[in-house]
Amino acid sequence: MSTSSSGPGAATQPPGRGPVRSGSPRTSRTARNHAPITLTGLLVKVVLLGLVAGIAVWAAFPLIEAELWVGLAILLATTAGLFYLYLTPRHIPVKYLIPGTLFLVAFQIIPVLYTASTAFTNFGDGHRGSKDDAIVAIQSGSVTQVPGSIQYPLTVATKGDPATGALVFLVTDPQTNTVSVGDTEGLRPLGAGSVTVAPGGKVTAADGYQILNFGEASKRSKDITDLVVPTSGGALRSSGLSRAYEGKAVRAYDAGCDCIRDSETGKTWTADGKVGSFVAADGEALAQGWQVNVGLRNFASVLTDPAISGPFFSTLIWNFAFALGSTGFTFLLGMGIALALHSPRMRGTNFYRVLLILPYAMPSFAMLLVWRDMFNTDFGLINNLFGLGVDWFGETWSARLAVLLVQLWLGYPYMFLVTTGALQAIPRELTEATSVDGASPFQSFRAVTMPLLLVAISPLLIASFAYNFNNFNAIQFVTEGGPFPADNPTAGATDLLITYTYRLAFGAQGAEYGLAAAVSIFIFAIVATVSAISFSRTRKQEEVYS
Repeated sequence: MSTSSSGPGAATQPPGRGPVRSGSPRTSRTARNHAPITLTGLLVKVVLLGLVAGIAVWAAFPLIEAELWVGLAILLATTAGLFYLYLTPRHIPVKYLIPGTLFLVAFQIIPVLYTASTAFTNFGDGHRGSKDDAIVAIQSGSVTQVPGSIQYPLTVATKGDPATGALVFLVTDPQTNTVSVGDTEGLRPLGAGSVTVAPGGKVTAADGYQILNFGEASKRSKDITDLVVPTSGGALRSSGLSRAYEGKAVRAYDAGCDCIRDSETGKTWTADGKVGSFVAADGEALAQGWQVNVGLRNFASVLTDPAISGPFFSTLIWNFAFALGSTGFTFLLGMGIALALHSPRMRGTNFYRVLLILPYAMPSFAMLLVWRDMFNTDFGLINNLFGLGVDWFGETWSARLAVLLVQLWLGYPYMFLVTTGALQAIPRELTEATSVDGASPFQSFRAVTMPLLLVAISPLLIASFAYNFNNFNAIQFVTEGGPFPADNPTAGATDLLITYTYRLAFGAQGAEYGLAAAVSIFIFAIVATVSAISFSRTRKQEEVYS
């Protein structure tokens, strides 16, 4: 006996809706949104969120110690947001966007902003800390031994690795026999139970510190000599490796005149907040200063200071020539080879392609060093093979030619590969049609192949230009920027702006991070402008041939 679906006990369906089937889109979508999480997925989520929590806790303590409450609030808000996002089944698209966004902020935006902020300061050697730090350094650095200076038995130790760890002095007071540990922050007493003292007062062991033996201490003798430990009566300095003395500071800070006075000579250096240094009446500035905001001074120096602007503009011209030459020559050679192997009459193309991309498969830095030796004047392969006596790296134009030849060898395989791919995307019917119309192979190439080729690879050419504009390795590993003029060891004939900036920041003349950051801003502006103009022209070209 059948039961009618329209009987009194039958389930009713809401008006306007059909029966809900298990295979309907609405049901499937609901099932997807609430799909059960596998055990592996759950474990991965727990591990990753635990890692986030651990990083947040690790980063919070320095922020609290430095009283950076805004940074701490951002850290807490970011961590809470991540936990909320990944513990809820909603906001699926955002879950995929957030990791990339965080890496973009951490490794792109923050470094760029930090570089830009540094460009407006005098940050560099002698101008790294605050004014108080500079005063302490000046006074401590002028400490000399005077008659009656207290002598301390000295033990040199480190916190951690003896070769790289922070140095400390372990000294024993000859009057009270108390042991103290000293570093650039000052002297601090150590508990009697945490140290072992030999007869004579020398410390032989201390909890938490690595005692240096004679050999280890000898390797760091300069660091030991330079270490000055501030004390209430002056400062503590080493006298050899086993004794230390408490000397008096010859130069002292006078808050009344905001200046440094030398008690031996009577000379005075007054604080100048605009440059972050103590400057004497005759213009002499003490080497130790402090970091201040200098506004646009670094940018003005790049453009107006003859000692900087001269090398900057000459380097800029060669930088453009190098980038254009490296990109243009490699493109022409790579395109020529690709066209030759694209011909249907060519045999063994796969074998030739494998051989031609070998330079691209080898480590570039290793090949740069090999080429540097090949261009050696006395025993290099180039001079010996062709019977030449050219001093490749001793003259301006020969060094520049050598760099471009190295770039040609390293860069043409990349252009060969991208051009080969672009050529294969061009229909042969187009070139065959021009042949039917009576066009020569060159006319067909100029009218059809080349425009379509440029539409496809113009973005890659722009990227190659930007890369070569900042190609640090190509210069540093081959010529190191040389040859250098006798009157300017900072900017060489083959220097690019990036290597010139590196030498400003880390050169032997003293680091000038603020000035180097200003040059970096110029480099960014130049590359961004050239790239924007090039992409604009590329879009117009695409509209023409689309």
